[in-house]
Amino acid sequence: MPHVLLIEDDASVRDGMELVLRRHGYGVETAATGEQALALLAGERGARVELAVLDLMLPGMDGFEVCRRIRARTATLPVIMLTARGDDRDIVTGLEAGADDYVVKPVTAPVLEARIRAALRRAEPYPRQGSDALGPDADRTDHAGLVIDRAGLTVTKHGAALALPPTELRVLLELSASPGRVLTRDQLLASVWDHTFLGDSRLVDAAVGRLRAKIEDVPARPRYVQTVRGFGYRFGPL
Repeated sequence: MPHVLLIEDDASVRDGMELVLRRHGYGVETAATGEQALALLAGERGARVELAVLDLMLPGMDGFEVCRRIRARTATLPVIMLTARGDDRDIVTGLEAGADDYVVKPVTAPVLEARIRAALRRAEPYPRQGSDALGPDADRTDHAGLVIDRAGLTVTKHGAALALPPTELRVLLELSASPGRVLTRDQLLASVWDHTFLGDSRLVDAAVGRLRAKIEDVPARPRYVQTVRGFGYRFGPL
């Protein structure tokens, strides 16, 4: 049974979402503030949390800072942020802080549950692309010092391991599967985020920006993940 940490200061909203999630078979931990959430994650109960649903508008420490601190602790915990206003600046700031996805309140139960399922799937092992008959290194490729191991789900650069959250890792794996091929934002939304609706390029652009900050020597002049203006992204290296 997947365990979700629900971070929401409005008791009625929190109780309603907890009830919905429990009815769908999830274990739920709750926190009313960012401080409570971080303390819970640092304790024994935090060890079983597999995903966080995080409201941005929290008293005291806001959701942006909570997300940054979660990401400083772990690269692997999926974070879905909740925003009441649907403000573009809030959404972009939250995504840049490390959130994997977002929903705008009020959110319906089917939408929230679908986003949680998709986020948990992104955290699962990535399907292997190579063949066992080709040997143990079939899924390990070296791109000018950036080594991607698709079987072990690891990425190193010049021998140093890079800690990539599941969403960023999947973006890299999708792009690097066919170097030189351009993937549109909608194609990446469908393959990485598993969204039934398309058109929200902010998710893709924010994930690419976070990925570049980790794998590029100079993120503003990327060698590996290149923008094809008006179309999408392709994997180099140049």
